[in-house]
Amino acid sequence: MKIYAIGGFSEVGKNMVCVETEEDAFIFDEGFFLPAIVSMQERDDLLNEKKLRSIEAIPDDLVIEKIRHKVRAQFVGHAHLDHVGAVPFMSDRYNAPIYGTPFTTGVLKTLLADNAGHIRNPIKPVQPNTTFFVQGKSKKYQVDFINITHSTLQTSFIALHTNKGIILYANDFKIDDNPIVGQKPNYGKLREIAKEGVYLFIVDSLYAPADRKTSSEKIARNMLEEVLLTTQNRNNGIVVTTFSSHLARLKSIVDFGQQLNREILFLGRSLNKYVEAANELKLTPFFSGVRMFKYRSQVEKILAKVERDRSRYLVVCTGHQGEPGSILERISRNQLPFKFRKDDHVVFSSSVIPAEINKEQFEKMEQRLRKNKTRIFRDVHVSGHAGREDLRDMISILKPKHIMPAHGGPDKTEAMVELASEMGYKPGKDCHLMFDGQVLNL
Repeated sequence: MKIYAIGGFSEVGKNMVCVETEEDAFIFDEGFFLPAIVSMQERDDLLNEKKLRSIEAIPDDLVIEKIRHKVRAQFVGHAHLDHVGAVPFMSDRYNAPIYGTPFTTGVLKTLLADNAGHIRNPIKPVQPNTTFFVQGKSKKYQVDFINITHSTLQTSFIALHTNKGIILYANDFKIDDNPIVGQKPNYGKLREIAKEGVYLFIVDSLYAPADRKTSSEKIARNMLEEVLLTTQNRNNGIVVTTFSSHLARLKSIVDFGQQLNREILFLGRSLNKYVEAANELKLTPFFSGVRMFKYRSQVEKILAKVERDRSRYLVVCTGHQGEPGSILERISRNQLPFKFRKDDHVVFSSSVIPAEINKEQFEKMEQRLRKNKTRIFRDVHVSGHAGREDLRDMISILKPKHIMPAHGGPDKTEAMVELASEMGYKPGKDCHLMFDGQVLNL
């Protein structure tokens, strides 16, 4: 068996893995490297494979060029762009159907529509906590989509059953027994596959260096309640920004906005993308009173109304990373008809993704916001990724034979190796530190 570390092992994002058996191969995730395309997110530019490869925004899958004919399925674990974003531009290089949960495939379809795209391979929705089979050259493979909690809906661990045991792909997750939206982690199925035997655990290591258990989403909800309902904001403008894919967080923002008797406005293309996909599947009835605006002319028109009567509205918009072209970034530059005034509230229900370009862009935007004496509330947020102690618990449940840290450069993955070493694994023997383009022979 060979495991190809295609993307997401030398950086945060651009996730892609390929598992090769004697006769067959299977792809897990095809994601964007978000810092490389951050300036394109809110534009109308049509993307294409050649452009994205030239700026290294998609995984370099040439490492599996010689086994393309063996690929039988393409699996996507969840709907974040660093996992699903490259599917419209890469998946037709393989003659294999694409599997994901209904919300994940719904987002994929909106990505295709945004780029006037069409893909040849069939897109097959799989309900969370479902077992199905994929036909190989001469045998069928059992595949389990196991529900796990994360910062977007219908995230799954993907278990591929092979002759050597189960390959468990676990990018990304947290352990949250009190999710605001969606189901709890499926501990029963995890213990079941542990008994059967997890041969290789490919695991999210983003916060392996953090000595913590990641807090439940209910904590973020409490933090938002404190900021929105216990501060002096009756006559002030309120603008909240968060990850567009974080539907549970958006639900909390809407709930508290309604308690303030404010009209809720969602502004921005990426917000519209995720909410539209969720609404299509009837997963978000709590957004029924929300008004959404994605086109420039619509955004300008509604912001002019907000400028005239700011105490009437709560604005939720894109721009939590200071992305060029996002709504909040353009407001900070005075490029839209809404201007911040003294004591208006800007709430960042997010953290800055730890990449240099994000830190730099956010800092510049924050400086512009402060010039208006705006009240800024940062880090009203809990992570969607497992901390070191969550990872320890998951390894204890699964008892995998091998561990392969993923989702980060060596500053993340080396910490996962250290944790595995504490638990009795030996680096190079049954815990494998990988970089993009490398192949693990098992």
